[in-house]
Amino acid sequence: MKEVTLACEAFQKLLEEQLRRIANMNSEKVDFSAKETVTIGIIDGDGIGPMIMAHAVKVLETLLDREISAGSIVLKRIEGLTIENRLALGQSVPSDTLAQIKTCDVLLKGPTTTPMGGKMESANVTLRRELDLYANCRPVSIPEKNIDWMFYRENTEGEYVLGSRGVELPGMAVDFKVTTDLGTRRIARAAFEYAKNNGKTRVSIVTKANIMKKTDGKFTTIAHEVAKDYPDVTVDDWYIDIMTANLVNEAIRDQFQVVLLPNLYGDIITDEAAQIQGGVGTAGSANIGDRYAMFEAIHGSAPRLIEEGLAAYANPASILKATAMLLRHICRADAAERLEKALDSCKLTVDIGKATGAEYAEAILGAL
Repeated sequence: MKEVTLACEAFQKLLEEQLRRIANMNSEKVDFSAKETVTIGIIDGDGIGPMIMAHAVKVLETLLDREISAGSIVLKRIEGLTIENRLALGQSVPSDTLAQIKTCDVLLKGPTTTPMGGKMESANVTLRRELDLYANCRPVSIPEKNIDWMFYRENTEGEYVLGSRGVELPGMAVDFKVTTDLGTRRIARAAFEYAKNNGKTRVSIVTKANIMKKTDGKFTTIAHEVAKDYPDVTVDDWYIDIMTANLVNEAIRDQFQVVLLPNLYGDIITDEAAQIQGGVGTAGSANIGDRYAMFEAIHGSAPRLIEEGLAAYANPASILKATAMLLRHICRADAAERLEKALDSCKLTVDIGKATGAEYAEAILGAL
């Protein structure tokens, strides 16, 4: 069939592209403790993004006031990553916007809208690929339930790397999943390094290796190879379906510490974990590479809040937690700790009849 021949040719191009991607993976890590000037890119995003980002910028300006005045910290506005501009240009991340982004060291980013259907991929997926942000790190903490989880989700491979570039034949559609040795090894290394450096004694590897034997099988095998370098860390394996149940199983869930997952499973399960914590509005997220890093809320742009006139109740807690993660990443631990304490001590609940996002942010600023 002609369609099969065309599909095979398309698949060959994808394989060749992925081999080139692997060849360009290696890069040197940035030492922020020795960097004279750190540039933080500020991206508002879509929907509720500009509202919650305004609060985050005020917090950064408060915590880093002296360094901003001295020029050792630069807050740089990045324009053009709006859904309107992306649709008009037909680019998930416009080329001139990407050029601006690459002049920064780290990004603080509001949520961006991904169009349903069509061929335009998520702006986040594009940024993770273009900046090689291979580690998605999402903490979840509920002290009163003895829950302290850190999720390490592989961020540049799996179903997402080619998710918008599958093939269609008459009566059939096929998407592709990619797992590489180097990509898996570096996310596994990041998870085990976090465990070692933070007094964690357990890393749980989550896949569906009994079904996805090539891709998830490779992920599991390589993760266990990396684990051999960390004899003080216990390693266990779970399938994604039972792990989703385990997170709501009060008998065992407090035993989990660091969770290592491929891309799609990590995306799904971290939203579940955030909901257990209090909702996706309460969780921050870090996307870490060797050269660049991006920090963001894990939720979307919340178009329903905008449509219903309830944007004032957009919760800035998630982006503020991401801000604390950013501060730690650039070696401003004291500022990060001040923000974390303010967030932990804030008793306001953002909701109708309780508190607006602005009131919550003012309480955080007051605590600082």
